[in-house]
Amino acid sequence: MDVNELAVYLKVQKQTIYNWLHQKKMSGIKMGHVWRFEKKAVDEWLRSHIKAAKPEVEKGQKELHSGLGEKMGRKDG
Repeated sequence: MDVNELAVYLKVQKQTIYNWLHQKKMSGIKMGHVWRFEKKAVDEWLRSHIKAAKPEVEKGQKELHSGLGEKMGRKDG
């Protein structure tokens, strides 16, 4: 796929893709004046940039734990 197709696929501006290429955050193949990208490589790049979210349960449990510690007279929370 070319830059136009990749921009549509990723739902970003073409300039964003050019910026990523310039910053070496993304790679592709330049053929003459046209950048080309393999969909499989793009999908792998996307998966490698997934950020894991912290479950809200952990936050709630920590708040619950610190609240219990305060009620029991502990200061370490």
